[in-house]
Amino acid sequence: VAVTSTGTDAGIVYTRTGRPFFADPGMQTALLAQLRDTLTTSGFWADFNTDFAVLDSEIMPWSLKAGGLLWRQYAPVAAAAERGLGLSLAALRAAEARGLAVGELLERLKSRQAETSAYADVYRRYVWPVSGVQDVKLAPFQLLASAGAAYTDKPHVWHLETLKRYLGSALSFAETAFRTVDLNVPENAAAATGWWERLTAAGGEGMVVKPAAPVTFGRHGPVQPGVKVRGRDYLRLVYGPEYLLPENLERLRPRNVAAKRALALQEFALGIEALERFVGGAPPREVYECVAAVLALESEGTDPRL
Repeated sequence: VAVTSTGTDAGIVYTRTGRPFFADPGMQTALLAQLRDTLTTSGFWADFNTDFAVLDSEIMPWSLKAGGLLWRQYAPVAAAAERGLGLSLAALRAAEARGLAVGELLERLKSRQAETSAYADVYRRYVWPVSGVQDVKLAPFQLLASAGAAYTDKPHVWHLETLKRYLGSALSFAETAFRTVDLNVPENAAAATGWWERLTAAGGEGMVVKPAAPVTFGRHGPVQPGVKVRGRDYLRLVYGPEYLLPENLERLRPRNVAAKRALALQEFALGIEALERFVGGAPPREVYECVAAVLALESEGTDPRL
């Protein structure tokens, strides 16, 4: 999300691949106007001596951008499975009533029906009606840049607290919950695990595990900037309704994620370079070099589900 403080160009909201996020330009304009007014009232422009801000954010509901995916993929799978399994179960119950030994198959299909029902419940959590900007929620989690500065040297807690301080009063603002974990204290890691378990059990997608600072180096080089740790329910959307069956889990365990991790680090480094060039006043073509490289890496044939 890029928002400006003045002028006729209010900014723009992009997807991660550089496409306009909103199909309705009026909704984008309304959201950016709300953000601009909030940043003006909270004193952001003056405090940061800037006339623009670039934010990394999650925009909800999920269906606002992924509605086509929901209705073309997830909903048909759920509807077809529920219908097919319902008919199969009815036939098996009729066969059982006639004295046929179908108990084992009947129990298996009941289990599959329960898995399918859970699958449908998951995608429905991410859908709610949107009649205007008042129904849109913005969860910003990183201040990427303002005039003359890219904030890659700031810890993640600084980003979250800064964004809450300056945007917390916006009607669209959704606070991003977080925990700081000292891995040298076993109790802290256990508490964070418990928090994730409660979060996902209540329907949350999961969490992203990040090092304290966006750019961190370990013994073997750069540390992954973020690793998604999704809950078991959300993973039904990624791997299918029955991914938790033992035979399916066995097929998933031997996946090699090294290529995906390498791509993520390369894209992260290029993204930082693009930001540094942009705030440093580099010619647009030099900024676009980095952007084009990121998009090229996005087109690599790695499994997007990893």
